[in-house]
Amino acid sequence: MPLMRWDPFTALARLDDEFDDLVRRSFGAASYQYVPAVEMATEGGDVVITLELPGVDINDIDIEVAEGRLTISGERRDTREDTKGKVLVREMRYGAFRRTFQLPDGITAEQVEAEADRGLLRVRVKNVTKPVVPPRKIDIRSGSGPKTIESKAAESK
Repeated sequence: MPLMRWDPFTALARLDDEFDDLVRRSFGAASYQYVPAVEMATEGGDVVITLELPGVDINDIDIEVAEGRLTISGERRDTREDTKGKVLVREMRYGAFRRTFQLPDGITAEQVEAEADRGLLRVRVKNVTKPVVPPRKIDIRSGSGPKTIESKAAESK
Protein backbone atom coordinates (compact mmCIF):
# COMPACT_ATOMS: atom_id res chain seq x y z
CA MET A 1 0.00 0.00 0.00
CA PRO A 2 1.52 3.35 -1.08
CA LEU A 3 1.99 6.12 1.48
CA MET A 4 0.00 9.28 0.67
CA ARG A 5 0.65 12.66 2.19
CA TRP A 6 -2.28 14.63 3.50
CA ASP A 7 -2.23 18.29 2.55
CA PRO A 8 -4.62 20.36 4.71
CA PHE A 9 -4.70 23.23 2.19
CA THR A 10 -5.85 20.97 -0.63
CA ALA A 11 -8.57 19.55 1.61
CA LEU A 12 -9.70 23.06 2.61
CA ALA A 13 -9.71 24.26 -0.99
CA ARG A 14 -11.79 21.26 -2.06
CA LEU A 15 -14.23 21.83 0.82
CA ASP A 16 -14.49 25.52 -0.12
CA ASP A 17 -15.24 24.64 -3.78
CA GLU A 18 -17.86 22.09 -2.77
CA PHE A 19 -19.53 24.58 -0.42
CA ASP A 20 -19.61 27.27 -3.15
CA ASP A 21 -21.18 24.79 -5.58
CA LEU A 22 -23.80 23.83 -2.98
CA VAL A 23 -24.71 27.48 -2.29
CA ARG A 24 -24.94 28.31 -6.02
CA ARG A 25 -27.22 25.33 -6.66
CA SER A 26 -29.41 26.17 -3.65
CA PHE A 27 -29.74 29.92 -3.99
CA GLY A 28 -28.51 30.72 -7.48
CA ALA A 29 -25.56 32.91 -8.32
CA ALA A 30 -25.77 36.40 -6.83
CA SER A 31 -25.69 39.18 -9.39
CA TYR A 32 -23.75 41.47 -7.04
CA GLN A 33 -20.98 39.63 -5.25
CA TYR A 34 -18.93 42.61 -4.12
CA VAL A 35 -20.41 45.26 -1.81
CA PRO A 36 -18.04 48.16 -1.16
CA ALA A 37 -18.07 49.75 2.29
CA VAL A 38 -19.59 53.24 2.50
CA GLU A 39 -19.10 56.23 4.76
CA MET A 40 -21.46 59.23 4.62
CA ALA A 41 -20.72 62.59 6.23
CA THR A 42 -21.85 66.19 6.00
CA GLU A 43 -19.49 69.03 5.15
CA GLY A 44 -21.36 72.30 5.50
CA GLY A 45 -24.44 71.98 3.29
CA ASP A 46 -22.97 69.09 1.29
CA VAL A 47 -23.14 65.34 1.84
CA VAL A 48 -19.99 63.38 1.00
CA ILE A 49 -20.31 59.67 0.26
CA THR A 50 -17.03 57.75 0.33
CA LEU A 51 -16.79 54.21 -1.04
CA GLU A 52 -13.87 51.83 -0.57
CA LEU A 53 -12.98 50.58 -4.04
CA PRO A 54 -9.42 49.22 -3.90
CA GLY A 55 -8.41 47.51 -7.10
CA VAL A 56 -11.34 48.94 -9.08
CA ASP A 57 -10.40 50.74 -12.29
CA ILE A 58 -11.99 54.19 -12.53
CA ASN A 59 -13.22 53.27 -16.04
CA ASP A 60 -15.26 50.42 -14.49
CA ILE A 61 -17.33 52.81 -12.30
CA ASP A 62 -20.64 54.45 -13.32
CA ILE A 63 -22.38 57.18 -11.32
CA GLU A 64 -25.94 58.06 -12.26
CA VAL A 65 -28.69 60.33 -10.93
CA ALA A 66 -32.21 59.32 -11.97
CA GLU A 67 -35.67 59.39 -10.40
CA GLY A 68 -34.44 60.86 -7.12
CA ARG A 69 -31.71 58.25 -6.64
CA LEU A 70 -27.94 58.29 -6.82
CA THR A 71 -26.62 54.96 -8.12
CA ILE A 72 -22.95 54.00 -8.05
CA SER A 73 -22.17 50.78 -9.90
CA GLY A 74 -19.21 49.03 -11.40
CA GLU A 75 -17.09 45.95 -11.30
CA ARG A 76 -14.05 44.75 -9.40
CA ARG A 77 -12.25 42.42 -11.78
CA ASP A 78 -10.16 39.41 -10.81
CA THR A 79 -6.80 40.10 -12.44
CA ARG A 80 -5.00 36.99 -11.23
CA GLU A 81 -3.76 34.62 -13.88
CA ASP A 82 -5.06 31.06 -13.84
CA THR A 83 -1.62 29.69 -14.74
CA LYS A 84 -0.18 30.57 -11.30
CA GLY A 85 -1.95 27.73 -9.53
CA LYS A 86 -5.08 26.95 -7.56
CA VAL A 87 -6.45 29.44 -5.04
CA LEU A 88 -6.24 28.02 -1.54
CA VAL A 89 -8.03 30.78 0.37
CA ARG A 90 -10.28 33.43 -1.14
CA GLU A 91 -11.44 36.24 1.11
CA MET A 92 -11.27 38.98 -1.49
CA ARG A 93 -14.49 39.53 -3.40
CA TYR A 94 -14.74 40.28 -7.09
CA GLY A 95 -17.61 41.00 -9.39
CA ALA A 96 -20.23 43.61 -10.09
CA PHE A 97 -21.47 45.99 -7.40
CA ARG A 98 -24.26 48.54 -7.08
CA ARG A 99 -25.01 50.98 -4.26
CA THR A 100 -28.11 53.20 -4.42
CA PHE A 101 -28.87 56.25 -2.28
CA GLN A 102 -32.16 58.14 -2.04
CA LEU A 103 -31.75 61.86 -2.75
CA PRO A 104 -33.87 64.67 -1.31
CA ASP A 105 -36.41 66.30 -3.61
CA GLY A 106 -34.98 68.80 -6.07
CA ILE A 107 -31.43 67.40 -6.22
CA THR A 108 -30.15 67.20 -9.81
CA ALA A 109 -27.12 65.64 -11.49
CA GLU A 110 -25.50 69.10 -11.68
CA GLN A 111 -25.17 69.05 -7.88
CA VAL A 112 -23.15 65.80 -7.89
CA GLU A 113 -19.41 65.54 -8.45
CA ALA A 114 -16.95 62.69 -7.88
CA GLU A 115 -13.23 62.10 -7.48
CA ALA A 116 -11.16 58.95 -6.98
CA ASP A 117 -7.88 58.74 -5.08
CA ARG A 118 -5.94 55.77 -3.64
CA GLY A 119 -8.81 53.29 -3.72
CA LEU A 120 -11.45 55.69 -2.38
CA LEU A 121 -14.27 57.18 -4.42
CA ARG A 122 -15.69 60.42 -2.98
CA VAL A 123 -19.05 61.57 -4.29
CA ARG A 124 -20.12 65.05 -3.18
CA VAL A 125 -23.79 66.03 -3.36
CA LYS A 126 -23.90 69.83 -3.04
CA ASN A 127 -26.46 71.86 -1.10
CA VAL A 128 -28.34 68.90 0.35
CA THR A 129 -28.72 70.07 3.91
CA LYS A 130 -30.20 73.44 4.68
CA PRO A 131 -28.62 75.46 7.49
CA VAL A 132 -30.54 75.20 10.73
CA VAL A 133 -31.95 78.57 11.69
CA PRO A 134 -31.84 79.03 15.45
CA PRO A 135 -35.15 79.82 17.14
CA ARG A 136 -35.94 83.52 17.39
CA LYS A 137 -38.13 85.08 20.03
CA ILE A 138 -40.96 87.22 18.70
CA ASP A 139 -41.81 90.35 20.69
CA ILE A 140 -45.44 90.98 21.45
CA ARG A 141 -46.62 94.57 21.10
CA SER A 142 -49.28 95.78 23.42
CA GLY A 143 -51.96 98.34 22.66
CA SER A 144 -52.26 101.71 24.44
CA GLY A 145 -54.29 100.18 27.22
CA PRO A 146 -57.40 98.19 27.99
CA LYS A 147 -60.48 99.01 25.94
CA THR A 148 -63.99 99.04 27.32
CA ILE A 149 -66.75 97.68 25.17
CA GLU A 150 -70.06 99.41 25.61
CA SER A 151 -73.37 98.12 24.38
CA LYS A 152 -76.52 99.99 23.41
CA ALA A 153 -78.52 98.04 25.94
CA ALA A 154 -76.53 99.65 28.73
CA GLU A 155 -77.20 103.16 27.29
CA SER A 156 -80.99 102.75 27.07
CA LYS A 157 -81.49 102.39 30.80
